[in-house]
Amino acid sequence: MSEYVFHCEDCGKEFTRTLHMSDREKGSVTCPHCGSRRVGQLVTAFSAVTSKKS
Repeated sequence: MSEYVFHCEDCGKEFTRTLHMSDREKGSVTCPHCGSRRVGQLVTAFSAVTSKKS
């Protein structure tokens, strides 16, 4: 599962959801503030933490 950041086009608020990739691709994301389905995914940074030292 991955964490995605979305922006609602109706109320203008940002929110974060932890989803499987398949759930995100289905377009089943709704805004928790106003219930709108008009949301867009924002581009965010990604970093991985591992136990091995480089």
